[in-house]
Amino acid sequence: MKRASSMRSGRRRHSAAVAEGVRATLQEAIAAHRAGELDMAEALYRNTLQRQAGQPDAQHFLGVLCHQRQRSEEGIRLIRLALRTIPRHADAHNNLGNIHKECGQLADAEACYRSALVCDAQHHDALSNLALVLDLQERTQEAFEVYAHFVAVAPQLGRAHYVMGLFLRRHLQQIEDLERVAACFRNAIRLDHANAQARVLLGATLYMLGRSSEAIGVYRDWLEREPANPVPRHMLAACGGTAPPPRADDAYVREVFNGFAASFDEQLLKNLHYRAPQILVEALVERLGAPQAALDVLDAGCGTGLCGPLIRPHARRLAGVDLSGGMLDKARQRNIYDELVEAELTTWLQRDVLAWDVVLSADTLVYFGNLTPVLTAAHAALRPGGWLAFTLEALDGGEDRIELSASGRYQHGRACVERALAEAGFVDPAIEAVSARKELGKPVAGWMVLVKKSQPCGS
Repeated sequence: MKRASSMRSGRRRHSAAVAEGVRATLQEAIAAHRAGELDMAEALYRNTLQRQAGQPDAQHFLGVLCHQRQRSEEGIRLIRLALRTIPRHADAHNNLGNIHKECGQLADAEACYRSALVCDAQHHDALSNLALVLDLQERTQEAFEVYAHFVAVAPQLGRAHYVMGLFLRRHLQQIEDLERVAACFRNAIRLDHANAQARVLLGATLYMLGRSSEAIGVYRDWLEREPANPVPRHMLAACGGTAPPPRADDAYVREVFNGFAASFDEQLLKNLHYRAPQILVEALVERLGAPQAALDVLDAGCGTGLCGPLIRPHARRLAGVDLSGGMLDKARQRNIYDELVEAELTTWLQRDVLAWDVVLSADTLVYFGNLTPVLTAAHAALRPGGWLAFTLEALDGGEDRIELSASGRYQHGRACVERALAEAGFVDPAIEAVSARKELGKPVAGWMVLVKKSQPCGS
């Protein structure tokens, strides 16, 4: 009897040791995942599943990781397997919804968020996400009701007021609605002092209401509390509180886009109907002809890489450069680019003389007031016969004029663009009026510019 008891005790100790090893490996995988070490995280998740088949947390988080690595169908399958074991896991339902949402499967995403709310009626992420997918399906009243419910169940959560402000801002009916938007952003700031975007949008909203002195006050107060922060410094100039700089400071661009990286694609594509990459590449393709994977292409200000999949068929080599490391991390997950570089655009172009057949730049030069230095660098970087394509925000009329708008982006008159191109050495540009995005529910006037670098005489 003693021997049998000893054997059972040994088995229990062995099982406990195995279980502890599985837990330790899973925690190591989660830590690597959070640190962005995706290769290591995936190997550790798979090791966990080899040691304990069907471990639901490993299936769940590996599913999220697979989606991050552009293997969304595998991610959906893994999270569904996890939910067979943990059907009341609200976070798993919510993350499954996120994959469907980002794949454009809005009805499936809605069902997942509703399942998460059955498990936890006050799940903050599920409430916010459900409201968003309802809005994306143009079920505006239903979306408003969910956003309002989110604020009601989480009145002390700054993010609830912030997303309500974003929703109201997108669906403005009249200028008086901006007062409600401003109130939402004030509440978001009061409850979450770290929400820099709420401060930016509060100032911009007040400026649009004609209360420029209040907008300036928002940014001055912010700058007094954070004198080293480049964001309030730039936005103070955007509202007329100081003279505008010739271009946005590198630190401002880096700070804004690092903070924006996680939600960049969703905000632009879904909320602002952003189409600059499609507009640029469609126009380029008309000039480039059938894809032959023969060109050296630079995505100048590549962001999260939205241009990459569109231009890749034409590229022998595709590189991206951007100031924001956070945006480059998202671009890297697409596995589209041959090279991604964190650098200031003008300086980096100056190092690559005669290196590129195509330089395209979707909504990056909106952060340059004086265009001549960056266009001169682009001219030098292009090979003869190479194409430059970029978008800008437009000023009404054809004046040779630049303005820094309350959004923090520069707007250029057509004559200003023509002059800068000529100073850089380009001739005969095609400049077309387009709208690449919406703001406050209305199209933003813009320019799409295509220009070919001249061949040397006699060639």
